[in-house]
Amino acid sequence: MNRAALAAAAAVTAILLAGCSSTSTPKAAPGGQAGQPAPAPSKAAADASSTFAAISTAVPTAKLGGTVTAENDPNHLLGRPGQYTSKITFTDGRIKAADTEGLEAGDIGYGGSIEVFASTADAKARHDYIQTVTKGVPALAEYDYLHDSTLIRVSHLLTPEQAADYEKAAAKLP
Repeated sequence: MNRAALAAAAAVTAILLAGCSSTSTPKAAPGGQAGQPAPAPSKAAADASSTFAAISTAVPTAKLGGTVTAENDPNHLLGRPGQYTSKITFTDGRIKAADTEGLEAGDIGYGGSIEVFASTADAKARHDYIQTVTKGVPALAEYDYLHDSTLIRVSHLLTPEQAADYEKAAAKLP
């Protein structure tokens, strides 16, 4: 290969690698990047704690389990690009203790979690990922309810009627 072709190949490779780099992110213009629509704005500006406060009023058996931080997030997703910006876990008193033996603290099986994202698209992507991963694996099954940029994940240990309480509460969120 001659020097000119090698130099051109190296330049193209450098440009492609720079586009994949996570060390800096160019700022988008107010309308989004040129040729691309701006991300859909989130209607739900609330964080997971305030969302839980509203839901627990409608579902009195739900009790706050804990607040997920970057240090204790078992998924290592909090604050990462495209992932949740706020998350809490909750328990539900209708789930029998015997059914939760062997679960780790904060597990969805105790009740559920609320994950809030920067955009509706990010929440939908997480929802779709969870549905794909858990499909066909009964032990991982869960009820998932999307409301704008909020994903409410509910334990499969609740009956469909009990889980529907969370869906109804989510529908009433601002």
